Amino acid sequence: MKVMVVGGGGREHALVWKLSQSPRVSEIIAAPGNAGIARQAECVPVGATDIRGLLDLARSRDVDLTFVGPEAPLVEGLADAFHQAGLRVFGPVRRAAALEGSKAFAKDLMSRHGIPTAAHRTFEDANAARDYIRSLDGPCVVKADGLAAGKGVIVADTVEEAVAAVDEIMVKRAFGTAGDRVVIEERLAGEEVSVLAFTDGETVLPLLPAQDHKRVFDGDRGPNTGGMGAYAPAPVCTPQIYDRVVQEILEPAVRGLREEGITYRGVLYAGLMLTPDGPKVLEFNVRFGDPEAQPLLALLETDLVDVVGAVLENRLADLSLTWRAGAAMCVVLASGGYPGAYEKGRVIRGLNEAEKTGAVVFHAGTAERDGKLVTAGGRVLGVTAVAAELSEAVRRAYQAAELIDFEGMHFRRDIARKALQNC
Repeated sequence: MKVMVVGGGGREHALVWKLSQSPRVSEIIAAPGNAGIARQAECVPVGATDIRGLLDLARSRDVDLTFVGPEAPLVEGLADAFHQAGLRVFGPVRRAAALEGSKAFAKDLMSRHGIPTAAHRTFEDANAARDYIRSLDGPCVVKADGLAAGKGVIVADTVEEAVAAVDEIMVKRAFGTAGDRVVIEERLAGEEVSVLAFTDGETVLPLLPAQDHKRVFDGDRGPNTGGMGAYAPAPVCTPQIYDRVVQEILEPAVRGLREEGITYRGVLYAGLMLTPDGPKVLEFNVRFGDPEAQPLLALLETDLVDVVGAVLENRLADLSLTWRAGAAMCVVLASGGYPGAYEKGRVIRGLNEAEKTGAVVFHAGTAERDGKLVTAGGRVLGVTAVAAELSEAVRRAYQAAELIDFEGMHFRRDIARKALQNC
């Protein structure tokens, strides 16, 4: 089977790594891929949102299956275009991808189908949004409605911070058209967890619970990022909470979409806050999380191609997932300045030494120039380790990370600390 993976980040490297382990896969093409992916797949310089280019590539290379990694091409209708061309593609169609493409759409769906989430209001006018924030007179969360690479959420401690967030999103247009509307919601208290699931539109098959670390600095300080590290399974999501997430959130979301004429096939990601009142949805994503994909795929024993086939052929109910015993942790090594402005082209050293420790180094923002591996993004590498115990997985991941170096490199040193303190 010839497989094409769309995207070029750490999630896509993890997908290529996992797909390459399937005996059913004979060749992998990545579009556009990165320097690390190029070690396991043929990288073709076609952008992830170049739908026409991706269609032409899939046809010309007789691709049997296309796996879409990032959200943007799904929101723009890549899966629809492939379906219309008679090509097999893993990822939800445009109407289903609106769950991530529009936070207002997701909130409205949750309201209609009784899915627990934060109280909220949506605004298209900046003045009205500011007035509403002043009426709250306390902490809140301001979200750009559209896609903003995981950075369009501002958690405000004060009215002044929230008003400034509205100005940044709606007036200064920090996230472009993603800020045409904002969602302002109550600030929930608790611990965050991510629960992802495969679904064929009927059956929901959940993965292990994971925990991402969004803020750039230790102690959950600083601005939001695309994710600075993750681990799985997350013990804070107990079996009882996990069952509630499936029964009260994931299954109602898939069922609600189906009742409204939308069949969701692919990965559904629920970003949750575990509040005293139970789990509530912070956000839905329509693909594997990044970096949650790295530890989850490192632990998944089931052939990913088998899962994809079951989803596309509406027989997910006949499949169960098997997992490696133990835990996995991924720490992201980022460029100086990220998530703000950062420089590219910094030479990366120590990769071979890090991989000799047994850790897997997934490339996110890397490129090869003049025979050297260099930085090419904000999040550069994801160092992932698996062990029988979470504490050992954490130790191994950081041991490997310390062997890598590039100018300006920074990473959080407290991934999974909360879980380890509570053990």
